[in-house]
Amino acid sequence: MELTKENIRKLRGLILFTAVVVVCLWKYEASLEILSFVWGVIFPFILGGAIAFVLNVPMNFVQRNLFPEERLEKSKTMKKLARPVSMLIVLFSVIAVIGLVMFVLIPQLGNTFSNLGRNIQAFIPQVQQWAQMIFHGNKEIMEAINNIEFDWNKIMDTGLDFFRNGAGNVLDSTISAAKSIINGLATFFIAFAFSIYILIQKEKLRRQSKKVLFAFVRRGRAEAALEVLTLTYQTFSHFLTGQCMEALILGGMFMVSMAVLRLPYALLIGIVIAFTALIPIFGAFIGCVVGAFLIFMVDPLKALIFVVLFLVLQQIEGNLIYPHVVGNSVGLPSIWVLAAVSVGGRLMGVVGMLIFIPIVSVLYALFREVVYLKLKKRKIAPEEIE
Repeated sequence: MELTKENIRKLRGLILFTAVVVVCLWKYEASLEILSFVWGVIFPFILGGAIAFVLNVPMNFVQRNLFPEERLEKSKTMKKLARPVSMLIVLFSVIAVIGLVMFVLIPQLGNTFSNLGRNIQAFIPQVQQWAQMIFHGNKEIMEAINNIEFDWNKIMDTGLDFFRNGAGNVLDSTISAAKSIINGLATFFIAFAFSIYILIQKEKLRRQSKKVLFAFVRRGRAEAALEVLTLTYQTFSHFLTGQCMEALILGGMFMVSMAVLRLPYALLIGIVIAFTALIPIFGAFIGCVVGAFLIFMVDPLKALIFVVLFLVLQQIEGNLIYPHVVGNSVGLPSIWVLAAVSVGGRLMGVVGMLIFIPIVSVLYALFREVVYLKLKKRKIAPEEIE
């Protein structure tokens, strides 16, 4: 290899990179501490970017519909007010939704848990009567069933005792708990303030980022990176919009259907299913289990009706709503959606289930484009293979 200035520069970079890797592996504990410290510093800004991305989707929708481009071109004042007004509308809408959930869902949850103890106490004798009719010839099973007791007060005392004594084992002290809460609130407020700044100055930040990218990266690679970022933004925003719309539609369908069939906890279960439906594929089934359990404590027959209703609405949602609202927005085949949800849930829990579908969709689109380019270079038409 000829030792030109370019090759020497590459060798110097390779040697430096190798040295850094060796030092990190040799002093891996110190490296992990440094990474943890750096992550703690940049986490509020990453969270702020995520909040800004989520809020940007409804904010663009509000701005497009309330302030069309034709009106903005005619009035400079309206052009200046369009962004702040749209952002305030979205923020107040989010606060209103959170307030509605707190003032509607939390009181109903309290009433549900207060009635749950009485329902279980009334339900156990019924179970014992059914068991006597079914297992009257089996003395061992009958003895075990007759010994079933339910003391709600004892359960509550056990729970309170856990929080009194077990909390001390989980948290070192009340001070450390308060410190964690304060740090969490501080992180959230920093992230929220940063997200507001991003939303207000997003055009300026976009221009600055593009200048930095083209200054340090070769033009072809910079343009390719911008295409990937554009595809990623469009995929994530379409998926987020579609998933929220699908969750609202499904929750509303359950509320109306349960109200018509006079099933208990219609509002509570509808809200729970709407929130759990944000988790792709499996989320609605979590809401079904919760709803079936709550209704079962009141009336087992109505619980069976609820399960049948869930299966019917799930078929309507899976075959009609989801493919049109969410499925087409990400352009990902069903088998890869299932794979993305499974892998994402395994690696990052619920958050992974939410973000891995658009990530896999972006990778799928990029890989498909690479495959088509390779086929084009080899002068093979995709139709010939199909």
